[in-house]
Amino acid sequence: MDNLVLEKIKDLLANNETIGIGVGKSPDVDEMAAALSLYLALTQTGKKVTVASPTEPLVEIASLVGIDKVKKNFDGGASGDLTVSFPYKEGEIEKISYTLEGGKLNILVKAGENGLNFNEKDVEYKKSAGAPGLIFVVGTPRLSDLGSVFDPEALKDSKIINIDYKSDNQGFGDIPLLGRSSSSVSELVTSFLVSLDLKIDVDIASNLLSGIISATDNFQNPQTSPLSFEMAANLMKKGAVRQMARKEQDSIEEDSFFTPKPQPRTPSFSKTSIGTEEKKPEIKFPTDVDENNPPDDWLAPKIYKGSTSI
Repeated sequence: MDNLVLEKIKDLLANNETIGIGVGKSPDVDEMAAALSLYLALTQTGKKVTVASPTEPLVEIASLVGIDKVKKNFDGGASGDLTVSFPYKEGEIEKISYTLEGGKLNILVKAGENGLNFNEKDVEYKKSAGAPGLIFVVGTPRLSDLGSVFDPEALKDSKIINIDYKSDNQGFGDIPLLGRSSSSVSELVTSFLVSLDLKIDVDIASNLLSGIISATDNFQNPQTSPLSFEMAANLMKKGAVRQMARKEQDSIEEDSFFTPKPQPRTPSFSKTSIGTEEKKPEIKFPTDVDENNPPDDWLAPKIYKGSTSI
């Protein structure tokens, strides 16, 4: 990232308190890990941040920190509150009510004894929690992939930063940050946070490391970029907890070399005929004893004596 682009991003962050982070439909571990990490990092700076996806998170990304913060749309925009303001003096308004007529809401301001001291041009309309002034679109090749999250009319004045590495990304947005030679969007977000000198705590580091591991098949993919190793090392220095990627776990479970399956023991049976009692082993006595006429004291207890010479 060159210095000019970096300065533009810093200005956008400084001038916007409300920020949106969008990911496309059914995001994978890498995409959601990058989005949530960006959300956590910007939230720490005091910004009001919303991360949104048009679909429910998949089971495989349920362990990522912050997954419970994902919404279906950005705070504000079409869902913001509308405030109607006008000048007011004590006693000039008797009551305020409303009616519904023809699908329209009519707010009725009933004048008091002194009448109203304002007219239509003095009425102001304000929308609270307006549309995010800055939106990060993470790991999403097309704006249309955001589905209901992106309302072109409501977000027409928002600035967009597009972070992705996929070859089919359309390059949309005011600032496209496209790492074509990268192998994950998590490594790009890691580099982005480092460039902006934003804090990377253990939760953020663990999320990003999980994203990199998942996207690179635990660094076994031949297309794994040098940046992946560099950023992974950086994240581990930050205290990232390495979680085994699902693909790696599945591979180990399927590989008999790592998990040898015990072979069932085959029971052995003696060869006996049906209905024939199995022959018991013959008990042999010492050869110097007559088996038919043993001595009278044969079964009596024996006492053995010995002598010790000193």
